[in-house]
Amino acid sequence: MSEVQGDKHKAILDAAFALFGSQGFYDAKISDIAELAGIAKGTVYLYFKSKEKLFAAVSERDFNDFLSKLNTGLEASESLQEQLQFIAKHHLEYYYERKDHTKLFFMAPNNDPELMGLMKDFLRSYMAAVYQILDEAGVPEPMLHAKAYIGMLDQLKMDILFDRSLTEVDLNKNILFVSRLFMHGCPIQDEPAT
Repeated sequence: MSEVQGDKHKAILDAAFALFGSQGFYDAKISDIAELAGIAKGTVYLYFKSKEKLFAAVSERDFNDFLSKLNTGLEASESLQEQLQFIAKHHLEYYYERKDHTKLFFMAPNNDPELMGLMKDFLRSYMAAVYQILDEAGVPEPMLHAKAYIGMLDQLKMDILFDRSLTEVDLNKNILFVSRLFMHGCPIQDEPAT
């Protein structure tokens, strides 16, 4: 792909990300994506055969970026505590940065086999990365723990996507809370004497 073609490809993906995120798959129009990208509508179809293919490409680029940054951050972290904190930070900041693009997550093409396959592969890779650090640290039942940790993060992600008043201070508090809770368990205060 030449540099000009690469620029057009990136411009289309960037524009599609913005419009799919703000309008959803069904309301975003290829003509609007082309206009935002600064190209002709027909040019979009030279790169992507359908709107579903374009949405899948936007998702795949986002998934690959997430996993690349996850792996880089995990490699730079020295202890399990640092790795878990990085995972929480990466996961929650990812959604915080996309809180104005929630329709990417909730208004995607229904039952598109390519998109479903991409999502399955992404989730498998994400789970494998968390599993690996837990397994290497000697955590018993590393797969169950990986699922539990990602599940906790996914619940906190919903607060980010639906609570418009959530701030960066709240975000950072959640990052520290979830990583500490996972490492050290729930602190239980002594019951008062009866």
